[in-house]
Amino acid sequence: MAVPPPSPDPAKVALRALLRAQRAAHVAAIGAQAAKAAAQAAADLLLPHIPEGATVSLYLAMHDELDPAPLLDALHARGHEIALPTLIDRTTMRFLAWAPGDAIEHGPMNLRQPSPSAPELAPDLIVTPLTGFDRRGGRIGYGAGHYDRAFQRYPGAHRIGFAWAMQEVEQVPRDPWDVSLHAVVTEKEFVRI
Repeated sequence: MAVPPPSPDPAKVALRALLRAQRAAHVAAIGAQAAKAAAQAAADLLLPHIPEGATVSLYLAMHDELDPAPLLDALHARGHEIALPTLIDRTTMRFLAWAPGDAIEHGPMNLRQPSPSAPELAPDLIVTPLTGFDRRGGRIGYGAGHYDRAFQRYPGAHRIGFAWAMQEVEQVPRDPWDVSLHAVVTEKEFVRI
């Protein structure tokens, strides 16, 4: 099912705003050192679930997202191909090859991404940032539908959310085009859906 343009679903808009404010307060309260330790803990929990040789899409953290940098470094050291989400325009996202040390540009929505000339990769595993999640595979992103479209484009890719444990909610409001996650990893646990 095609993902329509963002819609102002009042329940999702309100929940997204609440969760972003709570996430910001949480990260400010724990401080930079605890945030780095949490990122490492989440990476350690996820690494055993990543098959050898898998092409993995990660992201470069923005603001107060749980930072996958330790995971990226570990995967690079293990020889995995890494792709980063790259916005070609405000609705089209591709996964382009990137390795530590490669150039980073600022794309639409201020996303830090590889040069659009980098080769496109088909990820085996897509690690996605979250605004919120539930234990049924529901996720709340940023509201533009980029990951839902990417999940539909790569239906065989394993979809893993990467988030703070405090971002969990009882139930995420779902639209018909929302694609479920296979798992979520936090600084506290690996949640298989």
